[in-house]
Amino acid sequence: MIIEPAAWDDADVRRLTDDQQEEVRARYGGKEEPGAHPSAADISVVLVARDDDGTPLGCGALRDLGGGVAEVKRMYVVPAARGRGISKAVLAALEATARDRGWTTLRLETGPLQPEALGLYEGAGYRPVPAFGAYVGDPDAEGSLFFERDLGTRRTGSGTA
Repeated sequence: MIIEPAAWDDADVRRLTDDQQEEVRARYGGKEEPGAHPSAADISVVLVARDDDGTPLGCGALRDLGGGVAEVKRMYVVPAARGRGISKAVLAALEATARDRGWTTLRLETGPLQPEALGLYEGAGYRPVPAFGAYVGDPDAEGSLFFERDLGTRRTGSGTA
């Protein structure tokens, strides 16, 4: 597997992120995601995980929030490739890219009906925080869960920093 940068409007990225949103809407009864939807204008980093033959397996993106903080967006692994550590590899690559860009904190929004995401983030050392940015006061964000990781800390075997 390789993880490589891509453009937000790349055909494989569009397909992966569309599939991610379809899966999220199915889990939440058709409800749209809260907050500002990501776009080519505000997504700074997109990474795609590919199999050795180039088949896209998963993706993740970062949105610059300013002040050394970025938001993790559109983490997704195709169902057939789940359980192979791809999400952990993509998240680690996003964190390394964030450090390279001088970002010191990553934040994210997820929901209680995404136990795989919760396990991934908690295992990687993300801790619960209050709503941030566009999510503050957004009625669509009620029930959302928010996490943050200080990139200056290292993860331990227990998932804590």
